[in-house]
Amino acid sequence: MKIDLPKISRELPIKSFQDIFYEEDPELDMCKVRDSVFENEVVDRARLSNMIVERSRFTNSDLKNIDMTDAIFENCDLSNANLSKSSIHRVIFKNCKLLGVDFTESRFGNVQFDNCVLNLTTFADSKFEKVSFQEASLKSTDFYNCKLKQVEFPLCHLDAANFDQTSLKGIDISSSAFETLTVSMENLKGCKVSSYQAIQFAALMGLIIKD
Repeated sequence: MKIDLPKISRELPIKSFQDIFYEEDPELDMCKVRDSVFENEVVDRARLSNMIVERSRFTNSDLKNIDMTDAIFENCDLSNANLSKSSIHRVIFKNCKLLGVDFTESRFGNVQFDNCVLNLTTFADSKFEKVSFQEASLKSTDFYNCKLKQVEFPLCHLDAANFDQTSLKGIDISSSAFETLTVSMENLKGCKVSSYQAIQFAALMGLIIKD
């Protein structure tokens, strides 16, 4: 699967994320943010574009309705942030902590989560197209009633993830690990699994497997 990468300028001036409060509209673009602390803040309908954010903290901030386009977040902490109803396109999250983030009713296109922690995060009622969760921890993550189109989960931890009301047709989870998953047999049709996982699902269905 080919994912479109963020389009980011080579020369970016350094800014603080707090500068978003001094703009006429809550937006930041064409900049690099480093070591910013933006915790417990509230900004509605923020717009971020053409930027790189490094080693910054956004824990417990309310950033619902945020629009992110052409951005890279690296070594950032967004734990327990409210990013519901967000629009996220051509964005990379690399080595980020997104524990318990609320992404409810969001749209993702050409997004990569590389080596990120997304345990207890909720993506309920969201739409995904061309999204890669690469070596991500997705324990107890909620994908309730999501639309997944060209989504991949290579080498992820999916234990106790919830895919209720979400079709996994065409989705490859064969290289990922889990003990349990919440998913209906109907929504599991067409999902690509390993032979070991097939045995796991059979056991979860209550089948008794004999060699």
